Amino acid sequence: MRENQRGKILLESGTNEIEIMQFTINNNLYGINVAKVREIMMSVPVKHIPHVHPAVEGIFKPRDVVLTVVDLPYYLTGKHSEPDTKDLFIITNFNKMYIAFRVHTVVGISRISWTGIHKPDKTISSGDSGVATGIAQCEEQLVTVLDFEKIVADIAPETSIQMKEVESMGKREERDYSVLIAEDSVLLANVLEKALQKAGYHNLKMFSNGQELWDYLKPMANDPETLDEKVSIVITDIEMPSMDGHRLTKLIKSDPVLGHIPVVIFSSLITEEMWIKGKKLGADDQMSKPEIGHLVDVMDALLEKKEK
Repeated sequence: MRENQRGKILLESGTNEIEIMQFTINNNLYGINVAKVREIMMSVPVKHIPHVHPAVEGIFKPRDVVLTVVDLPYYLTGKHSEPDTKDLFIITNFNKMYIAFRVHTVVGISRISWTGIHKPDKTISSGDSGVATGIAQCEEQLVTVLDFEKIVADIAPETSIQMKEVESMGKREERDYSVLIAEDSVLLANVLEKALQKAGYHNLKMFSNGQELWDYLKPMANDPETLDEKVSIVITDIEMPSMDGHRLTKLIKSDPVLGHIPVVIFSSLITEEMWIKGKKLGADDQMSKPEIGHLVDVMDALLEKKEK
């Protein structure tokens, strides 16, 4: 799938919908957000690299760009199999990285509402360790939507949020601002909470999706005089079941009472086109995970500006 084809299926901003590309591994159906996909190509031989994670198959160089190939069947099953010439590479872009994932087939694309994606229960996804970010109903099929950020973080932990970015800022004063955070990944939510606390932000309220945060925030519009005491800033991911971050941003920024609250989108999906979408919805700033140091700097600046 080339760039021009991909552009035709990107969604309007703030509709709370997602395009899911369905693919198979060993006849099991999985899904990925189309916003992460740059291209689909036939698999090719790759160059093996020593002393890497066993799920890293190697590297190859399409069109003068060296890409790492992740053997997704091995990552999910723990079993190596001979690469098949019929396999495909899904070329992805998130967290400012381009990575190829080997899959067996690509089935198609479905557009559904985020309200139709449900968090897997603990029998499928236990605590921080689950690799399924949601279960989606696509036509007649149940599709396991994989958490590709977690997969990459498992393989290369340095690609995730690094506490040392905050620690390098030195000792900071405690800040009593009320920060609302929407992040569906249990692992990232825990790391984000610890990092912001290290940065002096201790008044944090965590929500597992945009709907939960909106349900908490919306009633505050009835009491505008105390609103700023109850919420100072909103930090939101984009990909979340029930309500995504773009829809949440649109609801906040289009509300006559809540619209002045700073909203920062902190997501793995901040490409140029997604940045434009977020800007149109009124986001005060946007940045790619795992830039936690940048997030703290932006929060400092927006909150200082708000007080003036």
